[in-house]
Amino acid sequence: MQYKIGTKQTTKMVELHKAELVYVAQDADPRLTDRIVRLCVESGIEVQWVKTMRDLGETCGIDVGAAMAAVIPDSSEDE
Repeated sequence: MQYKIGTKQTTKMVELHKAELVYVAQDADPRLTDRIVRLCVESGIEVQWVKTMRDLGETCGIDVGAAMAAVIPDSSEDE
């Protein structure tokens, strides 16, 4: 599995139906998270909430916080 991290990349993967799961940080700005959650519901993509942006960044293997990240199967081409 690989991650696409951040609002723009996550949104793109959801819109292209390449994400199989989206992680969203509970402490991220609702103006960002509300849209991605709505897109996921409309697309039938599971959303899992993570307590903090820092926790999500660590899960994705980066040293900074992240508001959201999409889980992409390894077989998907990078966009």
